[in-house]
Amino acid sequence: MTEVVRIDPVRPNPADMARAAACLRRGGLVAFPTETVYGLGAHALDRAAVRRLFEAKGRPASDPLIVHVATMDQLAGLTTTVPDVARTLAQQFWPGPLTLVLRRALSVPPEVTAGLDTVAVRVPAHPVARALLEAAGIPVAAPSANVFSRPSPTRASHVLDDLDGRIDMVLDGGPTPVGVESTVLDLTLDPPVVLRPGAVSVEALRAVVPAVQLRAARPHEGEEAMASPGLLTRHYAPRTPMTLYQGERASVQRTILHSAHEALTAGRRVGVLATSEQAAALRSLPILIADLGSEHDVTQVAGRLYAALRELDAAELDVILAHDLPQAAGLWCALRDRLHRAAARVIQASQP
Repeated sequence: MTEVVRIDPVRPNPADMARAAACLRRGGLVAFPTETVYGLGAHALDRAAVRRLFEAKGRPASDPLIVHVATMDQLAGLTTTVPDVARTLAQQFWPGPLTLVLRRALSVPPEVTAGLDTVAVRVPAHPVARALLEAAGIPVAAPSANVFSRPSPTRASHVLDDLDGRIDMVLDGGPTPVGVESTVLDLTLDPPVVLRPGAVSVEALRAVVPAVQLRAARPHEGEEAMASPGLLTRHYAPRTPMTLYQGERASVQRTILHSAHEALTAGRRVGVLATSEQAAALRSLPILIADLGSEHDVTQVAGRLYAALRELDAAELDVILAHDLPQAAGLWCALRDRLHRAAARVIQASQP
């Protein structure tokens, strides 16, 4: 069984941190909260530990990991060079949910980087993550603490749902405050490119480095190494098939109502993922509604997204119907990215 240790998310107990750090140093797997989602940590320079991490998650070797460190000074042992732009961005956004892709030093095992000559690194802001990294004194490779391609865990219970018995320890620090993964910015490209939108918006990055570009959405093909985590066309997905409807709001609502009625008539169990405003028109139906919160509160929606997907999945439904999210700027960009990757199919709602 996986050991669960309850942790004060603001003032973690040093003795608990020391025990978890010792587990990491000897090659164990420890799940812990970051400000984004729960990560599954392994000693980044221990090839056997990293391979065990991939096995526990069922993660393909072509999907690189993000290495977490306590301070920027630790980049020296992981990268061949730290460009000035990295220092500028780190000063602005670290500790925090920004991952930087830099040139890999030979000390970083190829298992961590999917064999690429780049490595993704970040300094997390969550007090538990920071205390663990400081106690361990090692770089920690930490993808999300879930079975590969499932919705990321934002609570310790989500970690246990997927990985109980597969990993050594879970540090339960309560819900993660952001709820969506870090932004991944590739600094080996000129201009720098956001490979994965996340908790740091493209607009915030451009305020510091105006040349930053957003990677064009395109499917990952074949089994070649991916440049960043989170680039698969289907990812963060519930097991229940989910259809995402996009288009003008009224058309989407009519289409979802029609689809829900059809499914119910056929005897199917239906769930809907929507904001509070979108869900209002569906309250009279005998369906399960996962309410993401108000579309005027993006932080609330971000904190609810993965938990809502997991709640719907646990209800043993036949189908999930989802509204697309209302905006594409700021944090909404990351949320729409995750929602589109979670969907089994995306449908343009028909016009009246």
